[in-house]
Amino acid sequence: MKKNGIAIREIQSIPRGFFNAEGAEVGAEERGGGFSLRSRPAGRKPLRPLRLITLRGSLVAAVPRCVLLLATLVTIACVAVEPAEKLKVLVVTGGHGFEQEPFFKIFKDNPEITFTHAEHAKTNATVYERGDLSSYDVVVLYDMAKNITEEQKAKFLSLFDKGTGLVVLHHALVSYPDWPEYEKIIGGRYPEPDPNKPGTVTEKAGYQHDVEVPVVLVAKDHPITAGLKDFTIHDEIYWGYRVQPDVTPLITTTHAKSGKPLGWSRTQGKSRVVYLQLGHGPEAFNNENYRKLVAQSIRWTAKR
Repeated sequence: MKKNGIAIREIQSIPRGFFNAEGAEVGAEERGGGFSLRSRPAGRKPLRPLRLITLRGSLVAAVPRCVLLLATLVTIACVAVEPAEKLKVLVVTGGHGFEQEPFFKIFKDNPEITFTHAEHAKTNATVYERGDLSSYDVVVLYDMAKNITEEQKAKFLSLFDKGTGLVVLHHALVSYPDWPEYEKIIGGRYPEPDPNKPGTVTEKAGYQHDVEVPVVLVAKDHPITAGLKDFTIHDEIYWGYRVQPDVTPLITTTHAKSGKPLGWSRTQGKSRVVYLQLGHGPEAFNNENYRKLVAQSIRWTAKR
């Protein structure tokens, strides 16, 4: 729109039958080069009185208020609204097998994000050596790496100076058993009962597949749980894991054997961190409640 002091373009011609408040028909000459008002022809009933409106020196003749309002609303509706820029997400795997297609579909179906998948080498946490690591809004961990070098630790820790969001899923609770700081960052740890025999199950610590898990919302007003109600999910439970005292519980369960809570949030440096214990296989990946938890965790940690 031209900002030339004239808000509305002058009307070039005015249809016959428009009358001002006094009942006189408005002539075309009213617009500028000589003003004249012609009397209303005999027998013709005046239309509803209309106003003459002057905006910045330009006369807009006989425009009802309702027409102006309608034009304003149409203009607003037609203004192109730029969509919010999509969040850039790095999904990290490695060290634990999983069914890839249904897992990655969680992220493919999320219209708010674009994501990149990166897998650690078998040796250590090689993903943190990426040159573009700091360019992501959120990092999602679905890995179970055992080893991490000092250089990789430093690059991982740099995420929290920048404010990068961190979402930690399921078996990533087991990663880096010899690095205590990782437990503090993510808010907990699953300790292997026998480090020499990964996957050992005992009464003190273990896991069980194919469980109907009742999920109970704890933080009902939190953005991560918004729009959700208590639900049941077919998933894997853990027990015997540790939870740090500075976390905010989000979800828990009434399942007697499962560890509690099932999900929490905390802050680390400038970053928001979320852990969700759920998420073992396709039944969980396809559960709409779980998908919503993951999507809203990504959004919340990104500070959107």
